Amino acid sequence: MIRPSLLCTALALTVLPSLPLYAQDSDAVAWQSVTDLQKQMDAGKLTSKALVQDDIARIQQIDQSGPTLRSVLELNPDATKIAAKLDAKRASSHGPLYGIPVLLKDNIDTGDHTLTTAGSLALVDAPASQDAPLVARLRKAGAVILGKTNLSEWADFRSAHASSGWTGRGGQTRNPYALDRNPCGSSSGSAVAVAAGLVPVAVGSETDGSIICPASMNGIVGIKPTLGLVSRSGIIPISHNQDTAGPLARNVTDAAMLLSAMAGSDPHDPATADANKHATDYTKFLDPNGLRGKRIGVVRQLAGNEPNADRVMEEAIAAMKAQGAIIVDPVTLPHLAELGDPEMTVMLYDFKHDLNAYLANRKGLHVKTLADLIAFNKQQANQEMSWFGQDLFEQAQAKGPLTEKAYTDALTKAKQLSGPQGIDAALQANHLDALLSPSWGPAYLTDLVLGDHIVSGNPTIGGASQPAAVAGYPSITVPAGWAHGLPVGIVFFGTQWSEPTLISIAYGFEQHTHAWQAPKFLPTVDGNAYAPVPANHP
Repeated sequence: MIRPSLLCTALALTVLPSLPLYAQDSDAVAWQSVTDLQKQMDAGKLTSKALVQDDIARIQQIDQSGPTLRSVLELNPDATKIAAKLDAKRASSHGPLYGIPVLLKDNIDTGDHTLTTAGSLALVDAPASQDAPLVARLRKAGAVILGKTNLSEWADFRSAHASSGWTGRGGQTRNPYALDRNPCGSSSGSAVAVAAGLVPVAVGSETDGSIICPASMNGIVGIKPTLGLVSRSGIIPISHNQDTAGPLARNVTDAAMLLSAMAGSDPHDPATADANKHATDYTKFLDPNGLRGKRIGVVRQLAGNEPNADRVMEEAIAAMKAQGAIIVDPVTLPHLAELGDPEMTVMLYDFKHDLNAYLANRKGLHVKTLADLIAFNKQQANQEMSWFGQDLFEQAQAKGPLTEKAYTDALTKAKQLSGPQGIDAALQANHLDALLSPSWGPAYLTDLVLGDHIVSGNPTIGGASQPAAVAGYPSITVPAGWAHGLPVGIVFFGTQWSEPTLISIAYGFEQHTHAWQAPKFLPTVDGNAYAPVPANHP
């Protein structure tokens, strides 16, 4: 049975008054960059209030009806008022995100009227009591927190047999490029909302692939930062050894702006102790010649299993060479096949420990432990387990404390093999600035019965996101090409705190390829082998 509080949440998107679209055209601002929106607001041609209203109207018309993407779970009822107050103060100094609407993945705490539930009906009793530190930073920067996005329930860590982008609260999120295709997870709603022009930028989170995969399959930019650059406090966890929030945007500039506002130390998160030493204005590294002289290694171990992804990567390599990049091909990334088992062991132990600690500090909830959640799902099986179970929950619940040898051994192995003996070893041996591989293949069909069937990389190892995710190192995916109207991305990754280098490389690639194109909300893929970039594409 659905609780009354959830019913109110479900209605939140439909009881809003009908709002006129800015300039009577939903596309008037939908695809504009944060920089262009700021220019319009500074010139008095647009207000933050009008921008928020336009985004809400577009969500109503495209996300909640029309193509029915189901990317947004809930809107902040105070967003328009907040935007109006910011408009009144715009004459004073302001930063790049001032007045810009931002959507947050529904595992990030907000001390407002919106819920934080990880998509589960078990957490709808009451909102979080305060903003996560990253949210507080965004508000301080003048961003308007527009609401919460759908995701893969519990950040895709409830069952190994599941459909990415599905939650008990929000149902199945759809890919805007082809509605029968999957958005990938777990930051699916955040990626789809940006890709569909519902909001300029959004925040996702990643443990392994949950920013990189949805960004790639929805044709946008995603940055998975170094672990500890952005505070993990106030985010529903999987693993403190791999979890991090990160930006999603339609271009590298907007992603860099969002990361700049989010990054910094948090006294309550020990992993961020050195963040202030590295956090900076990442737009300083937006060099159109960022590829020139960069040594980039191609990790072919992460390719070779999906022909569309391989073709796009070859085209990207040619483009990078033309812009002066030095391509080292191939580069061996040691120990890739050895990461999967210790990573999963660490995540199972961490999930029980970290989630219990999070729930203990959330007021107003009936569930206080992972065991409570398992019991809840059984009681609410018709809503929560109609498509898949909770085998990962049960495996995690069976684990002991973090002092057990099985955990400490797995953690040591995972960190050493992925970082110093993996990524760092490959970079140093070849004197590289970054590593390169396909992000993923094009989006696969959504299948609630059989679950996800991602095809990418080598089937004997994890996805392209795994090495950086396990090591806690940064990665960035950018649009690179097309397959049957579906976007395909490439991912750059490097050593700890190498965001400036990766952003410079990604921006240089973006500025010379212009691979991004707006979605057409097609019911299925078209017949073209790939979508060529128009001659007049900016």
